[in-house]
Amino acid sequence: MELKFKVAARIAKPVHEVFEAVADPARLSEYFTTGGAQGRLETGATVTWDFHDFPGAFPVYVIGVVQDEKIVLEWQASEGEAPNVADGELTDADYRTRVTMSFTGLDDGRTLVEIAEEGWRENQGALGASYGNCQGWSQMLCALKMWIEHGINLREGMYR
Repeated sequence: MELKFKVAARIAKPVHEVFEAVADPARLSEYFTTGGAQGRLETGATVTWDFHDFPGAFPVYVIGVVQDEKIVLEWQASEGEAPNVADGELTDADYRTRVTMSFTGLDDGRTLVEIAEEGWRENQGALGASYGNCQGWSQMLCALKMWIEHGINLREGMYR
């Protein structure tokens, strides 16, 4: 069984505005990377993301970017669930998973954002880690929607 998933949401803003809310580290830090993001998501870049729920900045490798259409990145895989998510103790593995974010402008002016992640090894620990990442990306889309449409940060105070 191949471990992969895709989540999606429709955001009531034009595609360029939604794309920039993800690619621009200052904007991403407003609603998602609770500990901050450093570096713009551009092809070939290595940026860092930090989260209060998993403290300690970690590298994100940007494989490819097509402005207003797609962002492909890789990051360290983990195999295993944290015994206490607040401690952020996941077991890093010696490989990366790949995340593909697609942005599609819809006829009604909204943007369809799809996020897919794949590349875990087929074992119980990786299965648990993939479920955690699926939850995280779903939460990211909800947080993006609330922030960009209504100015509300869903993650504020959630982990500290």
